[in-house]
Amino acid sequence: MSDLRIAILCPTPEYEEDWSHIQSDYARLLGNGAVFIDWTKANDFSGFDLVTPLLAWGYPRDCARWFALLDQLEAENLRVSNPVSILRWNSDKTYLAELDAAGIPSVPTIWTALLDRVALEDARKSFNVETLIVKPPISGGADGTFRLERDDMVPASVAGQRMMIQPYVPNIAEEGEYSLFYFAGIFSHSIIKRPAKGDFRVQEQYGGREEAVTAPEGVRMLAEQALAATAEITKSGPLAYARVDILRDGDGIFRLMELELIEPSLFLRFAPDAGAAFARALVSSA
Repeated sequence: MSDLRIAILCPTPEYEEDWSHIQSDYARLLGNGAVFIDWTKANDFSGFDLVTPLLAWGYPRDCARWFALLDQLEAENLRVSNPVSILRWNSDKTYLAELDAAGIPSVPTIWTALLDRVALEDARKSFNVETLIVKPPISGGADGTFRLERDDMVPASVAGQRMMIQPYVPNIAEEGEYSLFYFAGIFSHSIIKRPAKGDFRVQEQYGGREEAVTAPEGVRMLAEQALAATAEITKSGPLAYARVDILRDGDGIFRLMELELIEPSLFLRFAPDAGAAFARALVSSA
């Protein structure tokens, strides 16, 4: 338990996904000094020793407000875990292109400024696949993410928008997606997440399920290479918390799916210490 006053940014009351079990974990680990604040109404941080966006779910739905909040935290020189520069960099998935350029293999991606049928057909030719995944560059929880077959229409909710286009990797359903967790740069635990039958989304709200797993050596190696490359690109030190999501493609190559440094579910029930290392890392960042 900590005596620090910690502002934990959390979802609006209208947010549909249940986060109460995670709130309970953080309250247990961080003590009475942990205060949960609706991130859309967070404007007064006086009296807090640390601010963390660990539960700021839904921020991609109001990007202008999110980036204004990051600007405020930076302008007021508040202690933020992870640092504001990291949060800003990690908010837009174009960071994947930077990591790819640094030698970290990720899922092949075409970045289109305007999603339409032409962009989809060009992507099919480029990837030589029939099935595509499209997602917004600023997104979370599979919001705005679709699996599209050749005959599918462009979803109205994302038509004409800036989007990422990727080949669908069937191994997401066959093997699953690995998530590795690091606190203060030190490995804690790993899980594998699998979607419900017939789906491609591994999130719990879509029927996804997860279990503890010993990650293959290549997965652990890629995760640590990705974190090292992130430190080099952003000129940052070890982060209080990080989740690295990795998938094995059809050729057996491990590829980075996402690097979650803002508001990842940490699945602390699978941590061998039930989250004690996480709590120490967070408090030490104050």
